[in-house]
Amino acid sequence: MAVESTPGEASEAPDAADAVIDLPTARRIGIFALLLCNEFLYGWAWNTVDVLRPFLRNAYGLTLLQAGSLYSAQGAGALIGAIVLGQLADRLGRRNVLVTLVSGYSTMLLLGTIVHSYPELIAQRLLLGFFLGASFPVAVGIYVTLFHSRVRGRLAGTLNASFSFSIVMLGLAIGLTVKHDWRLLLWLGGLPPLLLAPVLHWLLPEQLNHTAAGHRERRLPISELFHPKLRRQTLLLATMAGLNFFGYEAYSGWLTIYLTSVRHLSNVVSGRLVAWQFAGNIIGGFIWGLAADRYGRRFNAIGFLLASLAIVIFLLVPTRLDLLRGIGFVYGACLCSSVIWGPWLAELYPPHLRSTAASIFNWGRVLSFFAPLVTATIAGHFGLETAMLVGSASFGVAAIIWILQPETLGRRAGAEPGLAPNRAAAGES
Repeated sequence: MAVESTPGEASEAPDAADAVIDLPTARRIGIFALLLCNEFLYGWAWNTVDVLRPFLRNAYGLTLLQAGSLYSAQGAGALIGAIVLGQLADRLGRRNVLVTLVSGYSTMLLLGTIVHSYPELIAQRLLLGFFLGASFPVAVGIYVTLFHSRVRGRLAGTLNASFSFSIVMLGLAIGLTVKHDWRLLLWLGGLPPLLLAPVLHWLLPEQLNHTAAGHRERRLPISELFHPKLRRQTLLLATMAGLNFFGYEAYSGWLTIYLTSVRHLSNVVSGRLVAWQFAGNIIGGFIWGLAADRYGRRFNAIGFLLASLAIVIFLLVPTRLDLLRGIGFVYGACLCSSVIWGPWLAELYPPHLRSTAASIFNWGRVLSFFAPLVTATIAGHFGLETAMLVGSASFGVAAIIWILQPETLGRRAGAEPGLAPNRAAAGES
């Protein structure tokens, strides 16, 4: 991966992973503050599909299957959006696409206040997911272009905390608003992005729209990820991301049912145990972000190994709440060792492919679509604990793939495997 060298735009960087635009520090901080706001609003919009599920069922007379399918529609839209808009960001400009997607998910969330039927809800959630799914890869493509590799892990950890904090605030907001009208939560989440979009357009530098200069050939950016010299790496990374989503669904997706039906705990107690995992996730993001900046991107694979072990221990220990809380906290903290994936994926590929490369994270959603069916079948034959242990195995295999991938922190120009940007774009073998 070569360093961008557009005169007057990119600063010289000793690491091949560093290809940054030279801007005043105050402006960089201001831009990252806006990205934090976007991450919070993105998290709010995304999680309305789960938090508001009971209210959507009552308002539209949905069956359990129909209510669950809203998440499937949103997830499918997110996968499509990550692939399509991630490529457009690399081809047409990351500032332009970020402003577009922020305006898009704002509009789609607000449209949720006026839908009247199940088909309309499906369409609204599909389109909402389309814009939300691109938020991660496009934001990654922006902040890795503005900040050097030695701080990107900490930035990723801070963004993770903003996302998780939005879930906390959304939960608190329910108690304050649903007595009036649950649609207020859609207004609260949908209006602020309309104000954020023009501010982003004003503060983000025009150079972000020129990072792909010289690479606007007819070939789609995604095709460059499957160049013969990069194909194996791309497929392994996509598999790793898929195992992450699959493992999460296999364990966390069944957790509340396991706690109430197997451990025979109340809904209130089960909810508190899940909350401890979210608390661990927020704190763990900062820890693993710092670790990735200090010890390297592959170091964080230890987190997945620990999360895999925590699942096994959680399923084996006796029902002592303090013990379950502690293990759940560790699981949540270790699970988010993957906060570095965004910057790491961007660093593994040429700079003009950063948003497209970061979208590999969302490709893993394809594998997660099968997790409920597979684990439900296993649970029916061998018990719920066995099905949840599949999550442990998934994280373990993902960790092995992670360890075997290239390290990017401290990589020197010309020392890394793969292609220089101009050769990748030209399709040379």
